[in-house]
Amino acid sequence: MRKRRGRIIACLVLILALSAMAFAGLKLWEIRRSDTESRESYKQLAAEARPGGQPEADNCPIDFTALQAVNPDAVAWLHSPGTVIDYPVMRAKDYNQYLRHLPDGTYNSNGSLFIDFNCAPDFSDSLTVIYGHNMRSGQMFGSLAGYKEQAYYQAHPYLTLYTEKKETRRIDLLYGCVIDAKEWQERAFSYQVNLDALLDYAAYNTTFTSGMEYTPGDQIVALSTCSYEFDGARYVVVGALRPA
Repeated sequence: MRKRRGRIIACLVLILALSAMAFAGLKLWEIRRSDTESRESYKQLAAEARPGGQPEADNCPIDFTALQAVNPDAVAWLHSPGTVIDYPVMRAKDYNQYLRHLPDGTYNSNGSLFIDFNCAPDFSDSLTVIYGHNMRSGQMFGSLAGYKEQAYYQAHPYLTLYTEKKETRRIDLLYGCVIDAKEWQERAFSYQVNLDALLDYAAYNTTFTSGMEYTPGDQIVALSTCSYEFDGARYVVVGALRPA
């Protein structure tokens, strides 16, 4: 009787182990599939939005007519030379639409880059916040974690922003800081009225030293993504928007 009970328990343990392995394998497959679909979708979008399909050409203007034919919510294009960041920037009426949807409307866990809906779509505010997922594949804002090291900042001290007004702007990076999501909300750092407090916090807690300085009147862009130092951690890279 005991041997039979032991065999039953062993079988149950084996079944549970195999089920867990199958579930983990399925999740891994889903992640890889999402990454592949996302990568191909953005590659196609870049080919349509850039004359000649030149994804690494910093001086190549974006065809916003073609881009907005795919989705009129597209308000800019963000490019970080030498990194994977080369994506359209969307704007919706809430925080949820582009968390799990690509610009063409496809459901995908990688989502899209999007600005806070409280910010002006033309980047005319004194503060504009752009959100993006920190994907383990490195896609979206996954590469922002590199700014936790001084050497990475020195290799990538700015990003390029193409606006709907057909302007080419440079984001000169000033600071990068880790902050708790709850603290970010409590301090209301997403609102331009608290810009000075955000800059003070970011300067005090910055992960890199920039050769750039903030000038009163600069328009600020904050790039926000998840971080993994603790539950609810966010990593925010702050830069000044200037003529290219």
